[in-house]
Amino acid sequence: MIRIALDGMGGDYAPQVVVEGAVMAANDFEHLEIVLVGQTAALKRELNKHKVLGGKIVLLEASEVIGMGESPVAALRKKKDSSIGVCIDLLKKKDCAAAVSAGNTGAMVAASTLHLGMLPGIKRPGIAIATPTLHGMSVTADVGANLNPSAYELFQYAIMADVFARSILKKKRPTIGLLNIGEEESKGTEVIKETYKLLRESTLNFIGNIEGRDFFTGKADCIICDGFVGNVVLKMIESVLETSVALIGRELRKNPITSIAAWLLKPALSSIRKETDYEEAGGAPLLGVDGNVIISHGISSALAIRNAIRVAGELVTTRVNAQIVEAITPYLNHAVTPVPPGERKPSNA
Repeated sequence: MIRIALDGMGGDYAPQVVVEGAVMAANDFEHLEIVLVGQTAALKRELNKHKVLGGKIVLLEASEVIGMGESPVAALRKKKDSSIGVCIDLLKKKDCAAAVSAGNTGAMVAASTLHLGMLPGIKRPGIAIATPTLHGMSVTADVGANLNPSAYELFQYAIMADVFARSILKKKRPTIGLLNIGEEESKGTEVIKETYKLLRESTLNFIGNIEGRDFFTGKADCIICDGFVGNVVLKMIESVLETSVALIGRELRKNPITSIAAWLLKPALSSIRKETDYEEAGGAPLLGVDGNVIISHGISSALAIRNAIRVAGELVTTRVNAQIVEAITPYLNHAVTPVPPGERKPSNA
């Protein structure tokens, strides 16, 4: 039985949808035990509306809630009994194998970094998100944890994304693309240029720079970028997909003939919507921290919460963190270890 700590108070629609998602996960995944953390009176009222037929759900009191607009570090210091803090504490004490929250992303990143620490050799954590392409799923890192990474930190994101793609997405030898304003090696900021060199000199399956237009083509299994660019791209994608579906539907309903076409196309459009729906991904792993942490979208539905719990279980069973440590180790010990910008590489002379 794998125990998953779930922030019952996190997200725009908590605790209702969080509890519903927990029940869905418990009924679908009997090998999981969900520890629902938060204000237990409110959680119990919601839980009483459902029947738990499969796995097990237990409640754990956390009297305080960190709001979506609060300063992450300040809130964590002030609210010692927050649902996010308690979830991470359970993970730190090994009482749970993973933690999931749709609450304040900054607070989840800060709590994980401060209280769990980093995996050996990893400098900074990165949020990874799986997205559909014309050739299966790809993974993008970082999408919001580190807004101003060094070249070496971006290089480490590539290593972690490669492990995630092999373990979770089942890619045998994932291709790595560096998101840039052009394909040429000379393009981009100094950090991007340095990252390009580090990736080229590594054993990763690096295919060079890729542009924004390559995001959905499947050209790269792993797309590497800083958290600022990644977060903007992610939210733009969500908007474009929602807008596209709405525009197509509106056009198809304009007259009787196109309405018939809409009816005929409904299964195909539904399938496309499902493939591009954030609910199916559920949540994004915070890679690099010494624990299995899943960050979900603030607007997560019950289905998204259910799938976030599923991904948390997959991180545990596939031992992603152990694989990251194994993958990073050769670059820490080898004589040609990539180093951050500004640090001189040792001479072989």
